[in-house]
Amino acid sequence: MGEGARSEVRNGFTSVTRGTLILIVSTLCLVGLNFVSRVILVRTISLNDWSAFSIGLTLTGILIAFGVLGLPNAVARTLPYVSTDAERRSNVRGVLIVGSLAGAVSGTALWLAAPYLGPLIGPPGTVLALEFFAVGLATSIVATIVASIFQGYEDVTPNALFLQIVNPGLLVVFLAAVLLLPPHTLTFLDALASYAASSVLTLTLSILYLVRRLPRKLPKGPRAPGAFDRLLTFAMPLFVVGVMSSITGGGDTLVLGAYHPAEVGTYTATLTLARLIQIGVSAASYIFLPVAARFLRNDDRPSIALTYTTVTKWMILFSLPLFLLFFFLPSESLDFVYTAKYDTVIVPLQITVVGAFATTLLGPGPTTQVAYGDTRLLAYNAVVSALVDVGLAFALVPSEGYVGAATAWAVAGTLYTALSVLELAVRKGLHPFRHHFVIPLLATAVPVAVVFATLRPSVQLWLLPPIGLAVAGLFIGLVFLTRSIDAGDRLLLETVEGILGRPLPLVRRLGRVGRRSRPPG
Repeated sequence: MGEGARSEVRNGFTSVTRGTLILIVSTLCLVGLNFVSRVILVRTISLNDWSAFSIGLTLTGILIAFGVLGLPNAVARTLPYVSTDAERRSNVRGVLIVGSLAGAVSGTALWLAAPYLGPLIGPPGTVLALEFFAVGLATSIVATIVASIFQGYEDVTPNALFLQIVNPGLLVVFLAAVLLLPPHTLTFLDALASYAASSVLTLTLSILYLVRRLPRKLPKGPRAPGAFDRLLTFAMPLFVVGVMSSITGGGDTLVLGAYHPAEVGTYTATLTLARLIQIGVSAASYIFLPVAARFLRNDDRPSIALTYTTVTKWMILFSLPLFLLFFFLPSESLDFVYTAKYDTVIVPLQITVVGAFATTLLGPGPTTQVAYGDTRLLAYNAVVSALVDVGLAFALVPSEGYVGAATAWAVAGTLYTALSVLELAVRKGLHPFRHHFVIPLLATAVPVAVVFATLRPSVQLWLLPPIGLAVAGLFIGLVFLTRSIDAGDRLLLETVEGILGRPLPLVRRLGRVGRRSRPPG
């Protein structure tokens, strides 16, 4: 690899590494803040009201995919891929206008449909919940569009700061304020009003950020006729992908709400833990899209493959320890996070974490297909996985409850990513399963799993974090011991040193030991 190519990949690694770390931290903040708001709501409103709140939140997540019209991924891929600022100006202006209109229409439609839809999908209170969530739907669509514009410039701040920290943080603040002020009670109406207010204020801050920061990245000037039309054409399959992916992620929950509404609240608790496993790969995928598009603009496909495999390998540091803890110590994990009253969802937790871990092993496959422009194939994959999720949910949920919902979620999510990786492997020769990834993964996971499965240890709750860190440390150590260091790892180390502003000589010495010997000649 020449120095020019190394520099380009290093720049890509810098964006991916910095963006991933920021998004991981912000996602952990999101999880923590959502947990705090969840605790406040569960302890202050009735179980039926909490289930209605959860159903409204799930449905809103699905409807956001309709409202954004596939524009976020389309603009995040197009801005770094096109070659002129004139095209970028046309695309940015177009997505802001269309996204704002879509947000207004979507929110109004949900508000009008709430009286008819609520009784069909949830307990009493769902109608009122949907009317307030209509506000969150409209504002979330526009805020997501704003964040995607900056994603195209490899800037994760609007997503990380406003959507993942400010929004849930404001909800916690508003809920706490209601409890602290007389009469010191939190009603269901108060909870819904707090959610709507936090959504509106988040959008306001996002727009202020857009007005202030966008001119620095995209100065005023002429626009390119026809550029936005091309972006809309590119976005059409991504609209299908977004809708179907949201159905895959939430369809089983809605089916569960229709048959067993009282189980929705506890089932969503297992999904929260399962999605923790996906934090690393989700964060990396968000910033990997514009970086991969930039590589493609320069026809630098080897750099995409190198970045893909390296990112997937090191995201194991986040997913593997959580998977082993949640699967083999499910009761302790639920007690640690939620207290003992959630012990009834042990089996759903184990099922969902298997599906979540499988998707992390496959890496950012769907995102890579977007970067390559294989959106039609991705749309087919999304339709298949959505049909599997809803079909399995209707087949299993009536008799199995949240166990059936968990099965549908895990199978459909794994299938979606697996289809993408299979297509990338056949069409592009791109997949993560190289020796430097598989060997340390198996050397870490198999012995730890055997120990947990055979000994079935009873672990005190305070030991769970140290055990997770020990598993991560074991993986790092086995990367060196099994000589599983490659060019991507060395470039990643250079990137980390650049971010820290200092060399890491000890890691470099270990890397030289762990580097596989090259064959003669």
